[in-house]
Amino acid sequence: GVFFDTIITATCTGSTQAGMVVGFRAQERARRVIGIDTAANPEMTRRAVTKIAHATAELVGLKREIRDQDVIIEPRWAGPAYGVPDEATIEAIRAAARLEGMITDPVYEGKSMAGLIALARSGEIPRGSRVLYVHLGGAPALNAYYRAFS
Repeated sequence: GVFFDTIITATCTGSTQAGMVVGFRAQERARRVIGIDTAANPEMTRRAVTKIAHATAELVGLKREIRDQDVIIEPRWAGPAYGVPDEATIEAIRAAARLEGMITDPVYEGKSMAGLIALARSGEIPRGSRVLYVHLGGAPALNAYYRAFS
C-alpha cells in the first residue's frame, strides 16, 4: 500500500485529528498529522485535540505516549474568525474546483486546502512527500457563501 508521511485535515473540535494521531501513533512508522485550525483559536483547538487524543489512547490501550509534537495545529489559514473565509481560502476553493473538480467549503475544507497549498509551495511539505488530504465534507455550506464567489 501507499505510505502517507503527511496528513492534512481541518481541525476545530478535535475529534478527527485526535483519532488520527492515536491511530498513527500506534503504528511503527512516523507521520505528521497537521491540523489546519478553522476555529481561529489555536490554543483552544490544541487543548481539544490533546484531551481527546489522550482519552482515546487510554480507551484503546495505546502502548505509546501521545507527545506534544504529535499534535500539530497550524493556525495560519484560520481566517479572521470561525466561519469567515479570507482571500486565501476563497482562492483555494476555486483552485481545488478548477484543477481537481473537488468541492471545498469556506468553513473547513477551504481553509485546510489553503493550508495544504501554502505548505507545499513554501517547501514546509518537502518535495517527494506523500500527502493525504482529508476531505470531511462541508459542501452544503457553500450555499450560505454564494456572495464570496460572485
